[in-house]
Amino acid sequence: MKRGFYTIMAAQFFSSLADNALLIAAIALLVELHAPDWMKPLLKLFFTISYVVLAPFVGALADSMPKGRVMFMTNTIKVVGCLLMFFTVHPLLAYAVVGFGAAAYSPAKYGILTELLPPEKLVAANGWIEGTTVGSIILGTVLGGALISPAVSSALLSADLPGFETGIDTPAEAAILVIAVVYVIAAAFNLRIPDTGAHYPHQERNPFKLVGEFAHCCVVLWKDRLGQISLAVTTLFWGAGATLQFIVLEWAKTKLQMPLNKAAVLQGVVALGIALGAVLAARFVPLRGALRVLPFGVAMGIIVPMMTLVSTQAAAYPLLVLVGSLAGFFVVPMNALLQHRGHVLMSAGHSIAVQNFNENLNILLMLGLYALLISAKVHITYIIVMFGGFVAVSMVLVILRHRANQREFDTEATLPEGGH
Repeated sequence: MKRGFYTIMAAQFFSSLADNALLIAAIALLVELHAPDWMKPLLKLFFTISYVVLAPFVGALADSMPKGRVMFMTNTIKVVGCLLMFFTVHPLLAYAVVGFGAAAYSPAKYGILTELLPPEKLVAANGWIEGTTVGSIILGTVLGGALISPAVSSALLSADLPGFETGIDTPAEAAILVIAVVYVIAAAFNLRIPDTGAHYPHQERNPFKLVGEFAHCCVVLWKDRLGQISLAVTTLFWGAGATLQFIVLEWAKTKLQMPLNKAAVLQGVVALGIALGAVLAARFVPLRGALRVLPFGVAMGIIVPMMTLVSTQAAAYPLLVLVGSLAGFFVVPMNALLQHRGHVLMSAGHSIAVQNFNENLNILLMLGLYALLISAKVHITYIIVMFGGFVAVSMVLVILRHRANQREFDTEATLPEGGH
């Protein structure tokens, strides 16, 4: 891998580390404000909505200047959103600003890979990026849980500067200040990302034309035989993954009687499994064989309901690692295939924007449904069974669609020239 790739990995690691630690800190802030339980998944929903609303515009932004500069600018927006939580801005709105920065950050982060590396290295690169991202999720959730724990938060709150009143009075506020520093570290790495020299045609600035252009890109990717399968899988994965974060927290509280700071560690255990699956996929699955991993998605959906049979932490760890490993193993090749098809069919920034739009629209839908189920007092056991069944059935439908595409392609290939 080129040296610049490792700088991108470092920038992504610290930015994602802060994102995930901030989610736990923001949940703690909601608890301090005595907010209802159904508001917790809305944090992720508010974070995600920018990905959907800004999708027509962030691709053009990512392709309008060197992507390292875009990553620095958008990481700065994350810092602003983080700091807003100190100024009596509601956590949902402040986290939405962080999501605004993340939405603009993502096309640059993934788009630069197709500029920096040849297609044959994309699965490996995605494996490392996903492994790094998931590593940051593990450490981020653990960091967030640690920062709000009684021992660490009391130490942070007692460390007042002489003659200076910080105005930080709660564990959540102390955690958020530390997380802001992590965002600053990410910004420092952003400044070190090299210019790949890739240049795109002048980017459209008319918002109506940008929306039309984006809609065209969506149609192109969904009509492509390989693009539609990989896009369907990654869309399902990210919607399911975001929902699973909150399912694990509620399951840990209800079934395992774990407080938030310890339940956050279980999120990290799932992420550890995803990292393991991502590394295995990077090692053993070539880009040409990416579609062979689809059955692993079905297996993940079938295994998830086994969570309802677990009542001890010792049994929870291996099960969550297995669920995460299956998820990581099937999504990394799909992500690489989608990036490759997007890069072939359109520009890097636009293809990632289309991907983000679809994935995050599904996150909004699944988190919204989960919040409704929680507000309706549906027991977490039933939610887990419904969740696993939805994932398994959806993956079966994707496999059937892929087989239909293959039969259609084989039929067209056997037609005589000029045949119909």
